[in-house]
Amino acid sequence: MKRKMSVLLIGVCLVSMPYSYGQGKKLHSFTPKELWLDNNGVHINAHGGGFLFDKGKYYWFGEHKVEGAQGNKAHVGVHCYSSTDLYNWRDEGIVFTVDKEGSGSDIEKGCVLERPKVVYNVKTKKYVMWFHLELKDQGYKSARAGVAVSDNITGPFNFIRSMRPNPGKWPMDIMEADRSPDSNMEDNKEDPLQFLKRDFEKGQMTRDMTIFMDDDNKAYHIYSSEENGTTQIAELTDDYLSYTGKYKRVFLKRYMEAPTLFKRNGKYYFIGSGCTGWKPNAARSAVAASIWGPWKELGNPCRGADSEITFGGQSTYVLKVHNKPDLYIFMADVWRPENAIDGRYIWLPVTFGEDRPLIFWENEWSY
Repeated sequence: MKRKMSVLLIGVCLVSMPYSYGQGKKLHSFTPKELWLDNNGVHINAHGGGFLFDKGKYYWFGEHKVEGAQGNKAHVGVHCYSSTDLYNWRDEGIVFTVDKEGSGSDIEKGCVLERPKVVYNVKTKKYVMWFHLELKDQGYKSARAGVAVSDNITGPFNFIRSMRPNPGKWPMDIMEADRSPDSNMEDNKEDPLQFLKRDFEKGQMTRDMTIFMDDDNKAYHIYSSEENGTTQIAELTDDYLSYTGKYKRVFLKRYMEAPTLFKRNGKYYFIGSGCTGWKPNAARSAVAASIWGPWKELGNPCRGADSEITFGGQSTYVLKVHNKPDLYIFMADVWRPENAIDGRYIWLPVTFGEDRPLIFWENEWSY
């Protein structure tokens, strides 16, 4: 596409930016990594996003960032946008707000609130939001999940609680002989269940995460656990507000982050990343006939230039496009921790070949 210079107001700072995607005109294509403007002419601010199709519209929920490195913590909350075509997005505002500074709540301003995902519960008729939560001033030690609910998809979402998954529960894959919790396991590096046992009573660690809803409306929480060394998949209760106690450990000692899960032709597919902080790395993929596994790793799904760094991004979601047979969109964030609000988005079509999902770079594309 033709490039030109523009001036864009982001947050409170007037900055000079390259070509801005959607400058007052209706869009008909995606241009990954470019500035992506909403209906107000402002770069979309919904990072680590999740998506929900509801009543003929797509809704995009993501972390609202502020300028500078401080934007890596939560100062506002979760932002929402809506669209009928995925190209053009309307700002629906902040749908979940962190509590004021000094409140002492789990979601106090300055906490870490990442990767919000929203699902609709047909039984309770509630919209349920899950997110990764780190308590203020505790780094990444808390490793909790937060839950909020709303009667309306555009909020406001009301905070219910934060928790660690499945306290006092053993995963499906642990034999009776190995079920011996030990709170003093921190230094026992010889035991492969070191962190699982250490966290048995208080609940398992949960960091990068997603929520997956299956065809039967059962929902699952998929998250990095055990100091990011293992991924856990946990079944949620019928109201999607807690855990049933049924969970399994997968990708043992593979150190995965940024999990995504989608289903195609009866098979479950996983795309995630390695653990290199803000620095991008090669994506990973896997397939299983059951959500509980066994999972077979398929390697890096990306192809072409910069495929070894996921084109400079990190996975956040894979969206099945409504009424488009076999169209899935891989969604990733280009993190810019030095100025978090300027993070970009990579959306690319998922194709299937070589008996696996494949992602090819496109400078511009449409469906």
